[in-house]
Amino acid sequence: MKQFLPLAGLAVLLVCVQLLTQWTGTTYYLTQLTMSAYYSVVIIGLCLLMGYAGQISLGHAGFFAIGGYMSAMLTTRNLITFQDQDWMVLLDKIGFLAARQDLYGEAILSFQPWAAAIIAVGLAGVIAFIIGIPVLKLKGHYLAMATLGFGIIVFRVFLASEIFGEADGISEVPGFTLLPGVTVTGSFGARVSNYYIAWTLVVVAMVMLINLINSRVGRALRAIHGAEEAANATGIDTAGYKLKTFVLSAVMAAVAGVFLTHYNGGIGPSEAGVMKSVRYVALVAVGGMANIWGALSMGVILNFLSLRGFFGSYDDAVFGAILIVIMLFAPEGLLRLNLVAKFKKMFSGGSRK
Repeated sequence: MKQFLPLAGLAVLLVCVQLLTQWTGTTYYLTQLTMSAYYSVVIIGLCLLMGYAGQISLGHAGFFAIGGYMSAMLTTRNLITFQDQDWMVLLDKIGFLAARQDLYGEAILSFQPWAAAIIAVGLAGVIAFIIGIPVLKLKGHYLAMATLGFGIIVFRVFLASEIFGEADGISEVPGFTLLPGVTVTGSFGARVSNYYIAWTLVVVAMVMLINLINSRVGRALRAIHGAEEAANATGIDTAGYKLKTFVLSAVMAAVAGVFLTHYNGGIGPSEAGVMKSVRYVALVAVGGMANIWGALSMGVILNFLSLRGFFGSYDDAVFGAILIVIMLFAPEGLLRLNLVAKFKKMFSGGSRK
């Protein structure tokens, strides 16, 4: 139970932050904190893949976009012209469809958000499984290039497809009702509740990953990261563990994409861009490759600053620079950087012979 104590501290901190913003009249900060929470789900999932399984991915923005775009498309696509088709009748009977009106009063028949979410996340998992089988046989920069290629393909498909809104993306995505009175939406009145929804998702993801890391599977992943050939020689199914971890991290990215899309009420092709994937990798690196708490904290802080426009038009350049600097001077992560040791090494008798 000791490993879960930080989660209790996180819960207290989250409540304090919300109360502080309410007391100071700065509840608008909760919008960026909510979005940062959803991005953090992608980051900690990628941290598991990179830091524990030792597999780099430059295509996780693609999985995020698959979740978001598919959910957005299924919940906004008007299927009323197909309502008499047998497959539509079947979907309606099992509760997958919902009738509503758009902003102009036109009748719309589309998928329920929960059904769209299941389909979107399931599709991301299937795609991750299919491409993971051949791609994860690669190592090092070859793996990075392959996942980068996947990310570029996803970006171009969404950018060029009329069904996905091309360069404009998809807007007017309805809210995602989780429970009666609990809906993922960006409306002003639901700002506080959505803040807690987003961070509940983060806490659930952290509980799952902490359990995984401290289990037999986690020990196997660390063995694979340390010496894959030796781990394979001891009977560990290295290929199977790497594939399952890849699929899990992709599913986490897709779930975050679904929630953030319904929260924002839309999604655009920039969410699948290469720089988004680079940003995720940079945030994992700055927090520590095998440090999910470091990845979470740095992800929240830097994403919050980015969303608040702190970096201005140099946003992508800042994250690229962060990745370079961390790889050069703090490959274990910023939170594990021993500044005292660095200074001692810098000033301790460097000129002795």
